[in-house]
Formats: sequence, structure tokens, C-alpha cells
Amino acid sequence: MLTGQYDYNIDDKGRLNFPAKFREEMGATFTVTRWLDGCLVAFPEKEWGRMQALIEEKSLVKARNLKRILYASAVQVQPDKQGRILLPGHLRGHAKLDKDVTIIGVGSYAEIWDTAAWRKLEEDIDDDALAAAM
Repeated sequence: MLTGQYDYNIDDKGRLNFPAKFREEMGATFTVTRWLDGCLVAFPEKEWGRMQALIEEKSLVKARNLKRILYASAVQVQPDKQGRILLPGHLRGHAKLDKDVTIIGVGSYAEIWDTAAWRKLEEDIDDDALAAAM
């Protein structure tokens, strides 16, 4: 299970260190794509396959835009020897990733956030909203 949050800097070449604690569960190659709320998502291959199956169960009309966004933006990444992944410009642009990046574990997948956007979301989610979700 992917849990915790980790702060990193993205370098000038678009490389981002991926948490060592996540790499084993993510596998040697995993998929990164656009996600909800202006962030990116990283799926281990097994979870990416499960997500694809869920999308394919939806009607063509309901799922067409979701398919377009997720599949067109998806890239397979493989951490290098230093544990860095390369994020293409179109993904960095979507999530407004410039320098400070926070990677959070969300159970079966990880989200990649601009640190300022993540901190704002944390502030906006109050205890009452958390309680209501339970």
C-alpha cells in the first residue's frame, strides 16, 4: 500500500525522484498520466490494468472523454539508477510542475502534485469534510 508524502524538486530536464518506498510496489515500469484536481497519477501496471477494465465497462458515450484524456496523456516510465522518472512537458504543464513537487501515496496509486497546490488542498479539506466522507 502506498502511503505518505514526499517532497522533491523537478530538475531542468523534467526528471523527478520517485520515492524509494514506492518503487518496489510500483514495479520496474509504471504508468503516469493526467488525473483529477490538476495533478498527475502514477499507476503500478496491475492497477493501470484494473483502471482500464473499469473504464471499458462504461458506455462509450460516458467514457469517451475520460479515455481521451487518460490514454492520450499516459506514458510508461522506468526509474533510472538514481530513482528518477522523466515527466514529459505535456504532463508537467497539466499539473503546473515547475520546481517543488509533492508525491503522495493514495493506497493503490500515487499522485504527483505541485507542492503549493497540494498544501492548498490540504488546507481546504477540513475535519468536517473528512468526517462526512466516513
